[in-house]
Amino acid sequence: MEKKTTLLIMAAGIGSRFGGGIKQLAPVDEDNHIIMDYSIHDAIEAGFNKIVFIIRKDIEKDFLEAIGNRIEAICKEHDVEVGYAFQALDHIPGELPTDRTKPWGTGQAVLAAKKLIDTPFTVINADDYYGKNAFVKIHDWLCSEEEKSASDFCMAGFILKNTLSEHGGVTRGICKTDGSGYLTDVVETSNIVKTTEGAAVDGKKIDANSYASMNMWGLTPEFMDTLEMNFKIFFEEDVPKNPLKAEYLLPILIGDLLQKDEVTVKILPTEDKWFGVTYAEDKESVIESFKKLVEMGMYQKNLFEDL
Repeated sequence: MEKKTTLLIMAAGIGSRFGGGIKQLAPVDEDNHIIMDYSIHDAIEAGFNKIVFIIRKDIEKDFLEAIGNRIEAICKEHDVEVGYAFQALDHIPGELPTDRTKPWGTGQAVLAAKKLIDTPFTVINADDYYGKNAFVKIHDWLCSEEEKSASDFCMAGFILKNTLSEHGGVTRGICKTDGSGYLTDVVETSNIVKTTEGAAVDGKKIDANSYASMNMWGLTPEFMDTLEMNFKIFFEEDVPKNPLKAEYLLPILIGDLLQKDEVTVKILPTEDKWFGVTYAEDKESVIESFKKLVEMGMYQKNLFEDL
C-alpha cells in the first residue's frame, strides 16, 4: 500500500506581484497549460496522491475555471484527492490591525490548510517550476522507512545559479549547511543578480554553487501545530511592532526552529533548473524552456497522457 503524501500549492498570492492579469494562470505552452500543471504532473508521477490548493475566496471562480476543474478531472482518473483551503486576512489569532491589506505570508498560507493535512506533505509556490527530480526526492524521503520523528523535515536544495533571472535581481534563501547535508540556516538575500562569473549582490561576488531554498519543503502533519502555536506568538510579539507589514514567513520560522535545535532539515540536492516569472520579461524564456523540455521528451505534448 502506497503511503499517503500531499502536495500543498500556495496559490493565494496569485496576481498580487505582477501588473495586470493573474500571472500564475497565464499559459506557458500552446496547449494552455500553466506552470502549475507541470508541477502537478511531476508530483503525481512521483507518487503524491493528494493535492491541496491554498487560494483566496475572491479568486476561487477564476481559479476553478483556469485550473481547478480541469485538474480535478485528471486527478480523479489517477485516484488523487483534491482539496481547497482559503487564506484570508482575518484568519488570525487576534484583532486585524486597522488599514492592514498585506497578506500575512507563507506561514499563514500553509496554516490555512491545517484541517486538510493528515499526511506528510511538500509545499510549493504556485508560480515556480521545480523540475521532476525534486518531487521524486522529496516524495521518496517522506515515504522512506528510516527512523524519523515529527520534527525531521527535508528541503529541495537548488543550486543558486540554476535559479537566477536574466532580467534583474531576485531574492533567494541562501542555505548554510553543517557539512553532512543538513541545513543550519537560511539567509534571506535580496537583489542577487546573474553575472558572467556566476552571481553577485550589490557588486560583491557570491558563491553561485551554494544551495538556495525555493520554498519547497517536506514536512510532517504535526508541523501544523507548531505553525499555529508560533503564529500566536508572532501576533503577540511581531505584529504590534509593525502592524501593517509584519509577515509570518515559512523559511524564517524554520530558521528559528533550527537555531533552537527543535527540528532537523535534510537538504536533498537537485540539479534541475528552477524557473518562474519574477519579471514580465521572464515570461518568454519560461515559454521557451517548456518548449525545449517537450522537444527533449521530458514531457508529452498532451501533458498528462503519460501518467
